[in-house]
Amino acid sequence: LSQFCANDPEVFVQAALLAQDYCDAIDLNLGCPQMIAKRGHYGAFLQEEWDLLQRMILLANEKLSVPITCKIRVFPEIDKTVKYAQMLEKAGCQLLTVHGRTKEQKGPLAGVASWEHIQAVRKAVSIPVFANGNIQCLSDVEECIRKTGVHGVMSAEGNLHNPALFEGRNPLVWEMAEEYLEIVQKYPCPLSYVRAHLFKLWHHTLQVYQQLREELAKVKTLEGIVDVNRELKLRCQEEIANQKGGEKPKEGLPFFHWICQPYIRPGPKERCKENGASGTEKGVRGKRALEEEEDGNSELLSKNKQKKKLRNPNKSFDPSLKPKYAKCDQCGNPKGNKCVFNMCRGCCKKRAFRETADCPGHGLLFKTKYEKSLSWQSSQRVIQNPEISRRGDVDVGEAAVLKEAGDS
Repeated sequence: LSQFCANDPEVFVQAALLAQDYCDAIDLNLGCPQMIAKRGHYGAFLQEEWDLLQRMILLANEKLSVPITCKIRVFPEIDKTVKYAQMLEKAGCQLLTVHGRTKEQKGPLAGVASWEHIQAVRKAVSIPVFANGNIQCLSDVEECIRKTGVHGVMSAEGNLHNPALFEGRNPLVWEMAEEYLEIVQKYPCPLSYVRAHLFKLWHHTLQVYQQLREELAKVKTLEGIVDVNRELKLRCQEEIANQKGGEKPKEGLPFFHWICQPYIRPGPKERCKENGASGTEKGVRGKRALEEEEDGNSELLSKNKQKKKLRNPNKSFDPSLKPKYAKCDQCGNPKGNKCVFNMCRGCCKKRAFRETADCPGHGLLFKTKYEKSLSWQSSQRVIQNPEISRRGDVDVGEAAVLKEAGDS
């Protein structure tokens, strides 16, 4: 399966055509709720634009040789969610994955996914439906299928914390981590990806060994990450060797921290408690503790902001002091002050290309370059065939020059 985010039917299909020979299906992501999706105008932020979605899926269904599938988030209303799913099915979607949360339910506000919405969609459409949400272990998979009647189940965070979730087992964390690092060494990827995966796998252990958590955050090489992983393994094995009989997991965990298990994201109230005085008493270091130690910054600035502050000591991060920008008519990003279309550069470039127009404010000269190419082609014909040019082809060149003069 190859998944795309998109908001333009032609661009989406052209990209999908490049991938279709290497996958079994093309999936259109209509479920991403992140801010980057809002800025880029894709994912869950297209769920109100049914006409656009129909055009994208219809064109993909017509042009692609593999099935087109979609992943969506639900609306608060079950009826609207059902109509949404039926519209996608009618347009040509051949498999639908339903994440039972709204686009507002993310991060600490994620809450519980609604299997009721998923069940309603399953009953209302004739294509296969997959469920997503509330899957932390294999028993959740079985319960979800039983309650919703779906054809399959997906898991995101549950699978990241325990890659053996669908095998129904809870292995030692270092077994999964070492297997993952072997794959990375065989198929290299950006270090940030590796770090993110290990933070998920070792999540509970890193709450115990805070110093190693900081080392994992700061290390700059894959070899360094492997070393931190090895040290975490040794610490856990030492803890197991010193374990007393009948000892139980701490912090209310179902298993000891060195065993792969779900992480239940705390809600806003629980998060406040974790970051409050009780958390300090337990020795749990705050999110920005490292930055406080390094430069005594009482404002708790992120590393990125600290770098900006070093370059410009007068830099302020107070939101109330930020200048107010006019928004792009298309996507909501700040528009160019001199844009003839009142758009940001990305949207302006698409429109100027589509309409063969100029936007001096963004330095886009599609019209000018096109007219120059016509003029050049006319002059080439005159040079190559002067006899014909004297009789009539010269008129073409003159017409192009006149048109350019009239438009300027």
